[in-house]
Amino acid sequence: MAKRRSIAISSRVGILLFIILVIASSQALGADYVIKVGTIQPDSHPDCVLMREVFQEYVGKGSNGRIKVELYPNAQLGGDREMSEGVQLGILQMALPVTSITASFEGSFHVVEMPYLFTTREAAFKALDGQLGEELDRRLLSKGMMNLGYFENGFRHITNNRRPIQNIDDLKGLKIRTMETPIHVAFFKKVGANPTPMSFGELYTALQQGTVDGQENPIVLIYDSRFYEVQKYCSLTGHVFSVVHILANRSFIENLPDDLEELVKEGARRFVMKHREVMPQEENKFLAELKNKGMIINELTPESKQPLVEAARAVYDQFKGEIGSDIIELAERSAR
Repeated sequence: MAKRRSIAISSRVGILLFIILVIASSQALGADYVIKVGTIQPDSHPDCVLMREVFQEYVGKGSNGRIKVELYPNAQLGGDREMSEGVQLGILQMALPVTSITASFEGSFHVVEMPYLFTTREAAFKALDGQLGEELDRRLLSKGMMNLGYFENGFRHITNNRRPIQNIDDLKGLKIRTMETPIHVAFFKKVGANPTPMSFGELYTALQQGTVDGQENPIVLIYDSRFYEVQKYCSLTGHVFSVVHILANRSFIENLPDDLEELVKEGARRFVMKHREVMPQEENKFLAELKNKGMIINELTPESKQPLVEAARAVYDQFKGEIGSDIIELAERSAR
């Protein structure tokens, strides 16, 4: 165990050193400031397309070239965790991680991963733009990080090769790949599945070989990852709303001249608002494409989903001590 931990730490250090080398080797001629933005998403993903078309364009033009924005897609600078560490250390100015990764730096962010906390996009963004988001953002500042806006990967749904998920009983015994997020693992145990944390990079092969029966992810990622080639059923459980945000180094942002600090924050706001507009359209488009590719799509009725919601309540109680009952209660009030 100690040896594996040592290897994992060495791997992260190696990636951080790589980030430093990339940053050191990059020259932004004529720019006073450089904002390097890292993401795991491919260049064609809405995150990257809109980062270029909205944020990069707005900040570059608005600053008259004083700020240069450089985008590093496709995990060029490592995974979400390594890039977030880079942001915290100040060797990377921005990253676009999921909030489940941010929770490893500020535990309150675990609340965003609670199953069935948000049942609509509108409820999620009302909470994240309101008192819940403000409190999470405030707690993040002490970690040397700053949030510049919340957007989405989308609602997470279950795919598998054995049967459609019509109710809680259909999950029993299914070996489901999950993220290495304790709340997700606990939820799938509560509903009778066999959660199997696994690296996303290993997932396609694991599905193809039957190492796991299924997995859970948002529609856009299911399509982009071509899971329709190795999965038959897609059940719209919508059990977690996957939230992403613009994570920035606090010192970098606060040390910008006032006009440029406001420009960057406004560019981030414009990116977020455009992303929120585009993403539901993308999800509908890719859901239709999954059907065209032969996947069998099914929705759950409110009645059949209720036992899943009740199972989620037990998970809330399980993690109250770790996350804090105050932040969970705030989240539940904000999500109504």
